[in-house]
Amino acid sequence: MEISNSSINPSSIVDILTLRYDPSINPNLPKKTWKDFEPIEKPVNPLSIENSICNEIEKKLTDEQEISIALSGGVDSTLILSLLRKTKPDVKINAISIKFANSIDETPAASKIAEKYNADHHIIHLENYLSELPKAISIIKLPFWDLHWYYVVKKSQTMSKTLLSGDGGDELFAGYTFRYKKFLSLTSDNSSPIEKVRAYLECHERDRVPDQESIFNQKCEFSWDSIYSILLPFFDNNLSRLEQVYLADYNGKLLYNFNPINSRINNYFKMNQLAPLLNNELLTTATHIPTKYKYDVDNDIGKLPLRTILEKNNVASLITKEKLGFNVNTLNLWTSHGHDLCHEFLDKSRIVEDGWINKDWIQKYINKSDLDIKYVNKFLGILAFEVWYRLFVTKEISSEATLD
Repeated sequence: MEISNSSINPSSIVDILTLRYDPSINPNLPKKTWKDFEPIEKPVNPLSIENSICNEIEKKLTDEQEISIALSGGVDSTLILSLLRKTKPDVKINAISIKFANSIDETPAASKIAEKYNADHHIIHLENYLSELPKAISIIKLPFWDLHWYYVVKKSQTMSKTLLSGDGGDELFAGYTFRYKKFLSLTSDNSSPIEKVRAYLECHERDRVPDQESIFNQKCEFSWDSIYSILLPFFDNNLSRLEQVYLADYNGKLLYNFNPINSRINNYFKMNQLAPLLNNELLTTATHIPTKYKYDVDNDIGKLPLRTILEKNNVASLITKEKLGFNVNTLNLWTSHGHDLCHEFLDKSRIVEDGWINKDWIQKYINKSDLDIKYVNKFLGILAFEVWYRLFVTKEISSEATLD
């Protein structure tokens, strides 16, 4: 959603607050059709995947003396760090992790991984995750609130000019296992495309609330049919149910949220961005890997080829069992900062006054005790929209303002 002469696309607002991405953005990565995810029945060779990643690192990193990497401690970032050290044995590596206040602390596991690969470990301590939201939104020019990448790049640019990430591992190698079993339980091989679309949305339950349509005011013409039409092509084809989910995941947040947001932040800080798992070869071949070679349905374990590479390199035991990634505890964030900030910005909300968001919906839930996480996420999304609106439409706040 780009601002042009203060015009706003209502569909973009609806999509961002319902799907957490805007499919009207021009993506950096290639869009994929169902034919790109048709399985090719042949065993997977993890060594070929490892070589593809190493070749990408060799090709893109030529004379760097110091390199940064975002290290969550999960499969993807650990794999990239291990292969970076293998490929560049003498380069100085700065591994960057985030410790969120009042959240599960995964930095001790990340520290052990950084130590194994002789990387300097830098931990960002974030007390108020929302503090620099105006600055982050001013950079990406989109109303999103979950912008941990801003803090990672801001730290990284003080040490090097190149930042690596494990982006793409979930989408290419079946990493969203917490959704797959639920989707299979909600559908069958006889389910219609629209039934599978509804089930897919049910598996993204934190992205929407039961009364989603009540959030919007007259300027936003909310329609479930419009939302369904975005997803329907991914489920109306000859793929298996899980392959259809992989297709929808790839063409969703990766294309229209994670990748463009990270790219804009990297560009702002003049950082060279490298996501070796998203190299052209893997983008072409990994999507054709049959489910049985990347996802163990019975044990609910994904990323099987990547885990095999880690086991070969004797690092699998250091991976966190329940990987959260860079993940803030949203409910605790709401209690510590989010609720008060929403009151401050939404009591006299510009997006309410100008007819975008329904005031009655805000008043119904904002002071509710034990607010469900779905509603917390939605309020933080509306807060991001309000901040974005005041930056780019009413132009009444500065990008340097802090939300403390």
